[in-house]
Order: sequence, then structure tokens, then C-alpha cells
Amino acid sequence: MALLLREVVLDLDEDESSLPEKVAACLKVQVENFENFVVVRRGIDARKKPRVKRVYTVSFSLPDEESVLAKNSGNPRLAVDRPPQLPPLKKISSGQEVLVVGMGPAGLFAALRLACQGVGVTLLERGEPVEKRVSKVDRFWTDGSFDPRSNVQFGEGGAGTFSDGKLTTRVNSPWNRLVLETLVACGAPGEILSEAKPHLGTDVLRRVLINFRKMLQQNGVRIMFDACLSGLHVVKGSVVGGVINDSDEIAADAVVLAPGHSARDTYEMLDRTGVRLEQKPFAVGYRVEHPAALINSIQYGMEHHPKLPTADYALNCKDKESGRGVYSFCMCPGGEVIAAPSEEGGMVVNGMSKSRRDNDWSNSALVVTVGPDDFPGVDPLAGVRFQRQWEAKAFVAGGGDYHAPAQNLLAFLDRKGGGQPVSTCRPGVREADLAALLPPSIVDPLKRSLPVFDRKMKGFVSREAVLVGIESRTSAPLRIVRNEQGESISHPGLYPAGEGAGYAGGIMSAALDGIRVAEQLVEKFSCGVVSE
Repeated sequence: MALLLREVVLDLDEDESSLPEKVAACLKVQVENFENFVVVRRGIDARKKPRVKRVYTVSFSLPDEESVLAKNSGNPRLAVDRPPQLPPLKKISSGQEVLVVGMGPAGLFAALRLACQGVGVTLLERGEPVEKRVSKVDRFWTDGSFDPRSNVQFGEGGAGTFSDGKLTTRVNSPWNRLVLETLVACGAPGEILSEAKPHLGTDVLRRVLINFRKMLQQNGVRIMFDACLSGLHVVKGSVVGGVINDSDEIAADAVVLAPGHSARDTYEMLDRTGVRLEQKPFAVGYRVEHPAALINSIQYGMEHHPKLPTADYALNCKDKESGRGVYSFCMCPGGEVIAAPSEEGGMVVNGMSKSRRDNDWSNSALVVTVGPDDFPGVDPLAGVRFQRQWEAKAFVAGGGDYHAPAQNLLAFLDRKGGGQPVSTCRPGVREADLAALLPPSIVDPLKRSLPVFDRKMKGFVSREAVLVGIESRTSAPLRIVRNEQGESISHPGLYPAGEGAGYAGGIMSAALDGIRVAEQLVEKFSCGVVSE
């Protein structure tokens, strides 16, 4: 048995080495009696800035834990440490083969989980290995030479490869720890196991992906790059394989489809095939950039402290006039705005940070919810057409060479005092009227919400702030409908997974969904039920 003590507080000038003494004093025990003293969670309490505190949860063992629990029975912060128990790996040996499509988090973790349980796995990725992909994206950000096959959206690691690498999720799953431990085994820093808001950063994530690939191969996974799923092989209504690059066919007992939220040609193929799809709400807006020191001052009451991470924020409100939600999304402390299109003639931006988050600027999406009533049509692909329409307009406004349209935030609000827009976005930005790049149903709620955000974070609306457009890939614009067993309701044998299938939002939730689908498949195989 081990014990947990929560909310152990340190001032900024106190060292973590003082934690055992703090805990011993709280519980009235001898510090030398502690065994296996481990920090299991680190967080920040900045409610009383600038008196910012660091808050810890620690795990430890003591010789007489029952007595300690009894003496401290009135302390709600003390509890028995009960780590989640995961089901044991269920090995099967009946020779099933699964085709996994997509090397984002859902596809990677689904492939690994299946292979570890004895399933034969072929893993497809339409883009390139991360080493080649990074080189190609860097070239695009330098001179605008765009490759629709391998870019910020497509390639090993999915869209998250070029992101902040956040590892937070609202999904309460026993598999959370397994995902983090797997990443650590692939080279991620051990601190992600204890940070309240763990992240990898794009630089570390790229290294982790290479090791993840090696782990998959060591477990027998066959990996194919430059391999786009162009069709499904359907026999008697069931999916029994896939067509690759319009030519080669791979037979399988099931297909796990984890396409990512920008695989529009895949959505179109599914629609032609008759796979049940449905429209889904998402959000659209812009990226906002501020000096990182300004956000630190707002959040911490100080521009910098060596023991504090670059500050983040989360903002949201409901616009009273329209009823739409307006919120910040994918905040990147100490990062940069990136051009992130997946198709020629369209402009999309996103945010990215390195592990140290030491850029002089911080950015976040500011987005407004949209839904089927906003889309041009009633078919499942209407949301895709909505995205394309406004991305094309942003492309033109940026000059037609993948520069992003940008505008000082004060100018966007029709206020004086703002200067020329300065942005980290590569290959560059060009000043434009951002209010003209999205419909009034999005622009007006955002304009009404910005003063609300400024009241929550005084100084958020400032002459230093710049908007860059447009942010339109917050999540998938449709859902590939599946049943409780994870299987397509129209095409048995097809298992949609992850963010692109409409069932996740971020690295962690997508990875968890991939594991969930893998577990459902193994359960099906172990019962001897395989699609004809």
C-alpha cells in the first residue's frame, strides 16, 4: 500500500527537496520514515498573483500506514494511493489481420495495441515519415512551395506533429497512464507523468514518433508510407480490405480508419461508397498573438520567473445575441503561428510550440461555434464545403502565395491605436480586413466577446495583439457514424477512430479512442466473430 497527499504547497523560492519535510510536518511523522517518495502531480496556483504558488500531489510509503491514516482521518487531502488497474493483454492466435489507416495518435495507438495482442497489422500513412515531412514543411514555410501529399496536416504523427503537443484531456480513462508511459518509453521526458498540464512540444514529439515507429516494427507492424486509402473492398455489405493509391488491394478482417480531420478526399470516398456519415458542429475563427511577457504579466503578475512556465490561458463565453459559444482553443505559450493548409488554394493557420516554450510570442485560436444551419447544404460534406469557401477567401486575401492575412486586434475592433500587424507566421503575413474573411455570424459574436475576454484578462485587448487568419480546422466537420461496438453502422468491418472520425479532439483523446477501438476488435476476434 502507498499513500497520497494532495495540495502540498511551495512558494516560488522553495525547492522541491523540501517536500518531504512539508509532508512530514503535515502528517506528524518522521521524515526519515518515508519510502518511495514520488511527486505524482505538479501544478500552479496563480489566483493571488503575484504570490504564485506551486502545488503538488505526492505518493509515499510509511511503516505504519494504517496508524497514519487513523491519526489523520480528518484530513481530506490524505488518501490511499490506488493506481488504475488495466485489463491484462488478451493474446489471440487465430491469425486475424487488420488494416489501420492513418498514423496520427488514434492510428498509432490502435496499431500498437492490436499488435501487442497478437493481431497482424498493416499500418498505412498517406504522407511521409516524420524526417522527410519536417524538411518539406520547413521548405514550405520558407518559400511557400506546397506539397498536397505531405504537409502540416498529412504525414507521420498527423496534424499534432506540428503543434504544442498538449497531453491533456477531459476523458477520464484508465488508459491515460498507459498512453503517457508509452510516450516516455519512446523518449518523452518523464515529467509528463506528473505535470498537471503535460506537453511535449513539436521538437520532442518528432523524436518520439521515430521511436514509436521502431516500437511498432519490433511488434511486427508492417508500415506503408505514401499509401493513401482510395477505396474500400466491400463484400456482401462488409468491409474486407482497402484499395491503396487507386491500384493495390490489401485484404483484412477489419479496417480501422483514423484519417485525421483534414482528409477530405477520404470523406468524399466514404460518401461515394455509401458509408453512413453525418454533419457535426465545429468552430471557426482566427489566431491571436500576444507578447509572451504580456500574457505572463496578466496571468502571474510578473513577466518572468525561472520556476514558472510560460503562462497559458483558457477563455470562453456565450454570446448573448447569437447564442453561440466563443472560446480560445489550442493555446500555445511561447510558440508561433503556422501556415497549415492541406489543399492548394486555401489558407489555414494553427499554433505550434517547442518543448521549452521559449519564443517571445504566445498565441491561441479564438473561435466561434458553427453547425449545420451555417453550412451550404444538408449532405454530410456540407461542413467541408463551408471550410473550403472561407479558406479560399483567406488565401486570396493573403496574396495567393500562402502568406496569411493578418490585422492588429484594435483595428479589427474598429479602434484606434493599433499599428501594422507583426506575426511569427511563416512564410509571412499581409495586412487585410479579417472581418471580411468570415461571415457576420462568426465575426460579430467574436467582436462582442473580445471585451468580455479583456475583463477576464485585463490587457488582452491591446495594441500589441495581432489576429491571423483563418483557423478552420478545430475539429472534424463530420462524423463517421459507429455503434457501441465501435463499428460503422452501415459497413460492418469498418472501425472509425480518432479526431478525423469525429470522436476525439487532441492527441490524448485520439490516442485513447484508438486504444478503445483496438480493444473492441480484440474482444470481437476472441469471440470468433469475424466479418465474412
